[in-house]
Amino acid sequence: MGSNSSRIGDLPKNEYLKKLSGTESVSENDPFWNQLLSFSFPAPTSSTELKLLEEATISVCRSLVENNPRTGNLGALIKVFLSRTKELKLSAECQNHIFIWQTHNALFIICCLLKVFICEMSEEELQLHFTYEEKSPGSYNSDSEDLLEELLCCLMQLITDIPLLDITYEISVEAVSTMVVFLSCQLFHKEVLRQSISHKYLMRGRCLPYTSKLVKTLLYNFIRQEKPPPPGTHVLPQQSDGGGLLYGLASGVANSSPFPSSIPHAFQINFNSLYMALCEQQTSDQATLLLYTLLHQNSNIRTYMLARTDMENLVLPILEILYHVEERNSHHVYMALIILLILTEDDGFNRSIHEVMLKNITWYSERVLTEISLGSLLILVVIRTIQYNMTRTRDKYLHTNCLAALANMSAQFRSLHQYAAQRIVSLFSLLSKKHNKVLEQATQSLRGSLSSNDVPLPDYAQDLNVIEEVIRMMLEIINSCLTNSLHHNPNLVYALLYKRDLFEQFRTHPSFQDIMQNIDLVITFFSSRLLQAGAELSVERVLEIIKQGVVALPKDRLKKFPELKFKYVEEEQPEEFFIPYVWSLVYNSAVGLYWSPQDIQLFTMDSD
Repeated sequence: MGSNSSRIGDLPKNEYLKKLSGTESVSENDPFWNQLLSFSFPAPTSSTELKLLEEATISVCRSLVENNPRTGNLGALIKVFLSRTKELKLSAECQNHIFIWQTHNALFIICCLLKVFICEMSEEELQLHFTYEEKSPGSYNSDSEDLLEELLCCLMQLITDIPLLDITYEISVEAVSTMVVFLSCQLFHKEVLRQSISHKYLMRGRCLPYTSKLVKTLLYNFIRQEKPPPPGTHVLPQQSDGGGLLYGLASGVANSSPFPSSIPHAFQINFNSLYMALCEQQTSDQATLLLYTLLHQNSNIRTYMLARTDMENLVLPILEILYHVEERNSHHVYMALIILLILTEDDGFNRSIHEVMLKNITWYSERVLTEISLGSLLILVVIRTIQYNMTRTRDKYLHTNCLAALANMSAQFRSLHQYAAQRIVSLFSLLSKKHNKVLEQATQSLRGSLSSNDVPLPDYAQDLNVIEEVIRMMLEIINSCLTNSLHHNPNLVYALLYKRDLFEQFRTHPSFQDIMQNIDLVITFFSSRLLQAGAELSVERVLEIIKQGVVALPKDRLKKFPELKFKYVEEEQPEEFFIPYVWSLVYNSAVGLYWSPQDIQLFTMDSD
C-alpha cells in the first residue's frame, strides 16, 4: 500500500498492491516490502467499512490468485511476516512502534488476501498456493517447509506469548481475526468438512502444544472485555505510566502455576470470572454460543454453573432473548432455547428455580409481574415463544425444544404463579382450537375428494398428526405436574377447573385416552368438592377448597407414567440452522471453542 495510501478508494490503483499481485516475482529480501508495509490505512471497525474494503481490494486479490502460481508472492509476503514476528516480543519490550506497526500491516494484508483465497477455492488449492515459489509457471517445492502450518503456529504464539500492550493490541486482534478466517472454510462449502486441513494443523503436529494455552488466553480475553487503546497507539508512542500496559494478561494467563493432571492439554481458569462475564454478555449471539458450547461440551463447567446459587443472573438474560424473539436472529433464539433445554435436564435446577423469587420484571410487558418465581417466569417465556412460533415462523424444531424444556421441568413445578398456570391452559386451548380447525378442513377435503378426482388436495392428515403430537405432549406435561406435585400447584388445578370444558373432547379420543385419565380424575374430583361447597364461591374460597382436597385425594388413584425426560442431541439441528450455527462457531473460535471436550478440559481455580 505504501506510505501515501490512506483511503479505501485509492486501493485498486495502488502501485504497491499492483506489484504484489502482478506478474513479477518479489524476493522476500527486496526493499519493496518496507515500502508496501509503511502505510497508515485504518483497519475497518464495522461490517460496513469491512465490506467497502473487500469491494475495493477484490480485483487485487483475484489478480494475485491468478499470478501467484508463477510469482510465489503470497509465500514471500508470509515469510516476511514470519521473519518479523521472531523479533516482535523484543520490539514490544523496547517500545519499537515502527517495527510493530509494519508487522501488523503485513498480517492485515495477509488476512485480507486469505478471505478471498478461502472464499474462491478449496482448502487443497489454498494449501498449494502456500507452496508456490519463484520458478517456472505452476511449479512448486514440495520439500520446502510447510508455510501454512508455520503461519498457523505463528498466529497461536502471537496470541498467547506477545504481552498485550497498547502498541501490540491491534496486531493481537489481527492475529485472532486471521485465525477466524482460517477456520471459516466451512462457510463456503455445502458439504460438511470432516477432514479440514486447518483444523488438522491446529490439533496435531507443531500447533498442538499451544492449543490449551490459546484457549485459556482467549477465554481470559473474553472475561476481561478490555477496551481498545486510542487510535494510532501502535504508530505513535503515548505518554503513560507503566509503558501503556492495558492489563496484566501475560502474568494472569501465561504464568499460571502448573498442576499435576493426567488429562492432556488441561489448564486452570477462574470459573467465577468466566461465569460473571457470560452473564453480562448474553446480548450478543456470539456470547450465547460460547455459553452453549461450554454447557454442552464441558461437564466441569456445567456442574459448576448448576451448583451456583445465583442462577437467575444467567437465566434472566437468556429469557429476555426469547422474550424479544421478533428482534433476534433465528440462531440466537435457537441457542438460548437449547441452553434452557440443557439446564432443564438437571432436576436440581428444576427445583431451585421455583425457590428464587423475582420482583418487577420490567421487560415483561404483557402483564405486571410484581413478584414471581424464576421457574414461573421461565414457563411464561417458553409458552410465549411457542405461541409466537405457532402464529409466525411455524418451526417444528423450535416447538419440539420448547415443549421438551417444559416437559423436563414439569415434575418439579412448584407454587406456579396464577398467570403461569393460566398460560399453560391457554396454550392448550389454542392447540385445541387449531386441532378442531384442521380436523374440519380435513373432513371438508375428504368430501371434496369424493366429488372431484382432478383437483390435488392438501395433506391435512400430516398437519393433524403434528398438532396431535403437540397436544399429547402438553397433556403429558400437565399430567406429570399433577402426578408428581399436585399438592404444590393449586393455581394449576384452579386453571384446569375454570377451563374444564376444553378437555371434554379428548376424554374418548384414542390418541389421548390414557394420558387423560389422571387429568379427568383431578377435574372430576375437585369439581365434585366445589359443587358440595355451593355456588358463588370467591377465588380465595375455591383455592382453599382445592388445598383441602389435595390432602383428601388418594395418591394411588393417580396412574403412574414414565418420567418425562428429554436430552438435547446436537445432531437433531435442522439443516437450515447449520450455516448460521457454523458461522457463530467460527466466530467463537476466537475464544478457543473449536476443540472438543476430549481435547481440552477446564478446571476451577481460586479467585484472583
